[in-house]
Amino acid sequence: MYLGAAMRVLVGGGTGFVGTALTQLLRSRGHEVTHVSRQAGKDRISWEQLSQSGLPHCDAVVNLAGENVLNPFRRWDDAFCREIIRSRVETTKTLAKAIADAEQPPHAWVVVTGVGYYRPSPTAEYTEDSPGGDFDFFSRLVSSWEAAALIPGSPARGVVVRSGVVLGQGGGAISQMIWPFRLGLGGPVGSGLQPFPWIHIRDLAGIVCHALETEGLRGVFNGVSPSSPATSNGTFARELAAALGRPALLPMPAWAVRAVFGAERAVMLLEGQKVVPKHTLESGYSFIFPDLPGALKDIVS
Repeated sequence: MYLGAAMRVLVGGGTGFVGTALTQLLRSRGHEVTHVSRQAGKDRISWEQLSQSGLPHCDAVVNLAGENVLNPFRRWDDAFCREIIRSRVETTKTLAKAIADAEQPPHAWVVVTGVGYYRPSPTAEYTEDSPGGDFDFFSRLVSSWEAAALIPGSPARGVVVRSGVVLGQGGGAISQMIWPFRLGLGGPVGSGLQPFPWIHIRDLAGIVCHALETEGLRGVFNGVSPSSPATSNGTFARELAAALGRPALLPMPAWAVRAVFGAERAVMLLEGQKVVPKHTLESGYSFIFPDLPGALKDIVS
């Protein structure tokens, strides 16, 4: 149980996969949570209300909003790219403006972005201090997203959590691949050698909660598991299959990935980054699921 003062937390994108987990965690620790979503309702305000009426009185703000980039039912075209940008950058700008204009600004402002900031490489290891952010659509998206969160001169502590692939029940990456693996039809994507930066959903929610509750924390924190740099896509496929008691013999060839997702988006699956949660560990956060077998056992059991 959290022993500090209970906080009122406003969460953009709070009804999504990660938002649901974060909301449950915050409420279990005694905090009040209000969502910003498309429509107003119980414990919920709309984005339109936020723009018109400003920030409701709160102690902290989190933005998790963002259209699912790997939605296989959406074609990779200009319209979808604009929606991906709008759902991340514009929602962040809206919240940042509301914080900047508030008479009583919140103490903390947390935005969850992605490890797509770092250039894919089979060998390089990246910490929060590593350069990136300007080599393809996704890295530039993260740069714009994080720039939108900046509020010069604000008393609110600014925190950015760069998340890896989020693993959990009922959503995220696992929900898209669980059935082929349950049927014994799963396997690595492409060569399977590419790094697979991952985090259990309870740890991503935990890092955000830790950032909110820990006075003085500010800056960038990598939201990946400590064992993530040693995890390849092939390792992930084998461990998921093992957790399900199934083989992992059928790789998904690179050409098929490009055919389904488009060349630019396929990079997210066919390449990867070795990302180290250096600042996250130094901040005192203790991972619930540092290792992949334990994380997957929790998810599929």
